[in-house]
Amino acid sequence: MEQLRDIFSSIQDLLQKKIYDSDQIHITIATLLTIIIAIIAITFVLKLVRRIVTSKLPDEDKNKFESIFGFLKYLFYILVVLTILHGSGVNLTVLLTASAALFVGLGFALQYLFQDIISGILIILDQSLHVGDIIEVEGKVGRVFEIRLRTTRALTRDDKVIVIPNHKFLTDSIYNYTQNHKTTRETIKIGVAYGSDVNLVTKLLEEVAEEQKGVLKNPKPFVLFDDFGDSALLFSLNFYITDSFTDPKIKSSIRYKIDAKFRANHISIPFPQRDIHIIKP
Repeated sequence: MEQLRDIFSSIQDLLQKKIYDSDQIHITIATLLTIIIAIIAITFVLKLVRRIVTSKLPDEDKNKFESIFGFLKYLFYILVVLTILHGSGVNLTVLLTASAALFVGLGFALQYLFQDIISGILIILDQSLHVGDIIEVEGKVGRVFEIRLRTTRALTRDDKVIVIPNHKFLTDSIYNYTQNHKTTRETIKIGVAYGSDVNLVTKLLEEVAEEQKGVLKNPKPFVLFDDFGDSALLFSLNFYITDSFTDPKIKSSIRYKIDAKFRANHISIPFPQRDIHIIKP
C-alpha cells in the first residue's frame, strides 16, 4: 500500500512539473497532457459530425461544407486550448484584452455568414425546400433551381434570378406553393351588374374553367357568390392547377374567355357607380 502511495505521489509530482514558468504563464506536464487528450477527443467528435452532415449533402455542396468545416475545426481547437490554459491558471487577460476589439468586429462581420451557412445546412438536412419548389419571397414568385450552402436561387416569372440568403427561410415567412404537393387552388374574382341572372353567371364561369387547358377536372372547379358589392354582384371562380409558376398566363386566358362569354350572353361587367342627390334649398 505504501508503495502505491509512493507511485501515485511520484506521478502527481511528475504531472505538476512545470515545463514553462514565467510571471504570467505556468504550464505543467498535466496541462500539456490535458490539451492533447482534449484535441484528440474534439477531433473524433468533429469527424463524426462531418460524416453525418456530409452523408445528407448533395455532391455539389460537400466541397463547400468541407472548406467551412476546416475553418470551424481550427476555431474549436483554439477555444479548447484557451479554455484549458485558463482553467490551469494561465493569465489570459492581457491577450483577450488586446484581441477584444478584433473579436467583436469579426463577430459582427461573420454573423450573417454563419447564419446563412447554418440555415443552409438545416434546409438540406430536413428537406424543407427542394429544387423545383415554387416559393413567394417579398411578393415575388419564383421556381427554385439551386440550393447552395449560403444562398438559394430562384427564377422569377419574368426570367430574373432572385438570390435569397438562407437565413430568411428561418427568420421570415416564406410561402412554399408546392411544399405538400404540386396542386394549388387559384381564384379569379369578378363582378356583374345588378339584375344579372346569377345562375347563368355561375354556369358560364364553370364552363370557362372546364374548357381551360391546364385546369384540373378533379378537384372540380366551383363558383362562389361572394357578396353584394356597392356596384356589382361579386363572384369568385375557384379552380385547381398543377403549375403555379404559369398561373398568370392561365388566369389571363380565363379572363379573355369570361369576357367573351359574358358579351355573348348579354351580361355586363359594371364600373363603379354612385347616385348623386342634389337638394335644392
